[in-house]
Amino acid sequence: MEDGLLVRRRFVLQAAWDAASWIAAVLLASVARYEFEIKDSQALRALGLGAIAAVVHVVAGRISGLYIHRWRYGTFEEVTAVTRVAAVTTVFIAVMNPFLLGHLAPILATILSGALAHAAMIGGRFLWRIWLERSIRHEGERERVIVFGAGDGGAQVVKAMAAVGSPYLPVAIVDDNPDLANLRIKSVAVRGDRTRLQALAKEYDVATVVIAIPSASGELVREIVQICDDAGLRTLVLPPVAQLFGAAIEIGDIRPLTEADFLGRREINTDIESVAGYLTGKRVLVTGAGGSIGSELCRQIHRFAPESVIMLDRDESALQAVQVSIEGRGLLDSEHLVAASIRDRERMFEVFDRFRPHVVFHAAALKHLPLLEMHPDEGFKTNVAGTLHLLDAAAAFGVATFVNISTDKAADASSTLGRTKRLAERLTAWAGHRYDGSYLSVRFGNVLGSRGSVLPLFRSQIERGGPVTVTHPDVTRFFMTIEEACQLVIQAGAMGYNGEVMVLDMGEPVRIADLARRLIAEADRPVQIEYTGLRPGEKMHEVLFSPDEQAVLSEHPLISRVEVPPVHPAELGLQFDGVEASGTASIRAIGSIRLEETA
Repeated sequence: MEDGLLVRRRFVLQAAWDAASWIAAVLLASVARYEFEIKDSQALRALGLGAIAAVVHVVAGRISGLYIHRWRYGTFEEVTAVTRVAAVTTVFIAVMNPFLLGHLAPILATILSGALAHAAMIGGRFLWRIWLERSIRHEGERERVIVFGAGDGGAQVVKAMAAVGSPYLPVAIVDDNPDLANLRIKSVAVRGDRTRLQALAKEYDVATVVIAIPSASGELVREIVQICDDAGLRTLVLPPVAQLFGAAIEIGDIRPLTEADFLGRREINTDIESVAGYLTGKRVLVTGAGGSIGSELCRQIHRFAPESVIMLDRDESALQAVQVSIEGRGLLDSEHLVAASIRDRERMFEVFDRFRPHVVFHAAALKHLPLLEMHPDEGFKTNVAGTLHLLDAAAAFGVATFVNISTDKAADASSTLGRTKRLAERLTAWAGHRYDGSYLSVRFGNVLGSRGSVLPLFRSQIERGGPVTVTHPDVTRFFMTIEEACQLVIQAGAMGYNGEVMVLDMGEPVRIADLARRLIAEADRPVQIEYTGLRPGEKMHEVLFSPDEQAVLSEHPLISRVEVPPVHPAELGLQFDGVEASGTASIRAIGSIRLEETA
């Protein structure tokens, strides 16, 4: 916001300048027309015409918005407005002078005066702008920064920093595009590409770099952050495009780096019509609704105006938390909050009979790899038998769409977690071939900030002073934000590829050690990294597809699909006790199972 006495009186001063420009212009044009031998009476008449032109211009400018803060000073829009008003004034005095004003000045002088006045008014505005920008650049204590990116985002950032009251002072711009090497924005020059960052920081005594590219990929952000970390520079960023909502960038948008910025940021385009078609006005059941994925699914499903969302979880505290996030209260008094375990087949049938859901998102699972390696039967009971209970109930009560949430560990499975989730995918494929409706799985990797994930663990270890434990220096994982994953899960459900696995594009894998170093770089004390070695069943590098799977593109650019071989429950040691009237078999687990032979 503009400040200072002169700035507050900017429009009075501008009107006075424009008026004076007209008076001087008419007099100068008349002197030139009389070949610099003007009589006193002729000069007085010229001054009178200049005064009339000044009044007409100020009145016309006021009416058109030139003096009411409609445009910022010295911008193209303001110059255009000045030109329009000057043209109107020139035509007015040129027409009125010989007919109604008694020929106060020569005709040629009236036309020439318009050009002279226009040049003076524009010149005055640019001088004002230069003065104000220089005064801003020298005001108070401001943090000197280098801006990375000279595109639209960078231009908006530099302009926002140039405003009065900004805490930042842009001293240089860096961009990898050689075509922008000679560009200047608000007097701030592009001084080279990323290789110049460290040298420029020393030259200008800068400690902060602002990445001014809202569409920057995670890979680009990581590369720039690495350069800044090596040079001891702090990194700030702009939010991704989706969070700006098309609005102009302001100083308040500049913020510290988050894990989502570091690991990857993408704008997800959801086919709203197809999603709304299967969710709006429908009863939707979410299992594992208190978990990270389940709770975000519930929040996003609410956007599509379903008839109801039935939130099922065995953890009552988690159900309270998701109710607070959606309804703003946590009284646990809603009939749509269901405390139950998917291991209990009879209870699942009760729930389905009570609510008769049209759509099911199955997010309930045991997911911690080391624990399941020690207790594989527990993983089988929840991830495999529990999934079959839900598939069975969904078929019995006519569910139209069943979406099983899987994991990248199910691809080329090497752990109990991976094998049990792979079996859940195959059971879902079996149901897709056996039952009416659409039964599919959605497979993706690690989710940023989910409960029990690596980020909360690293933060906790850093708060305690370390060490931060990483299994191996080269171990990599796929990451995606919770919001991103859930948007794509909902989109995948709309596609209806019955019996198939929909695989989400996770971008490039990220080294866990790099993530740990990034978090440590923001700590207020040194923290060590301790490498503990890969745990049983853990891979060095996760994959999204098994070697025998052939990915096929779907209609969404971030979703692929693969066929998985269906598996009959009997092959897994799940015995049929008989067929109910609905045509759906009841099941029970018999003994333990050798998962490595069936996955």
